[in-house]
Amino acid sequence: MRPTRVSTLVLVAVICALAGWLTFRSVYTKLPPLPWTGVPALLIAAAVEAWMGHDLRGRIAGKRGLKPAAPLFVSRMVALAKASSVAGAAIAGFAAGFDIYLSGSLSASVPRQDALTAAVTFVAAVLLACAALYLEYCCRVPNAPDGGQRDEPASSR
Repeated sequence: MRPTRVSTLVLVAVICALAGWLTFRSVYTKLPPLPWTGVPALLIAAAVEAWMGHDLRGRIAGKRGLKPAAPLFVSRMVALAKASSVAGAAIAGFAAGFDIYLSGSLSASVPRQDALTAAVTFVAAVLLACAALYLEYCCRVPNAPDGGQRDEPASSR
């Protein structure tokens, strides 16, 4: 499994921003005000993933006093990190598309409030994606004691 690329997440965010902008252009007047309740959920998820990354990093490195991490648990955390980073990028993209759509009508109070909520949601989603990338990074196995030199496969000799 390869590490998640930031360029992939940016591409997801751009596609979602475009899709969001196109969608909001046609249905915004029919929508209720944007709820702010997603922001705490995103921030809690980001905090938990960052904490798990910090904990796993120590457990994988074999620090004293910490129980070693089970390989299956680490692989589950990698899957969670990959899914969370893509979800954070998608949510950030939709929030950015919403803000781009609302940027022309900030003089009215409801669009201004929706734009503020979307901006805060964007920041929280980016934090979630960053925490997920950190968790994924912390799940990597450290270099081998011999300096990371590994034998070449027999087919390449």
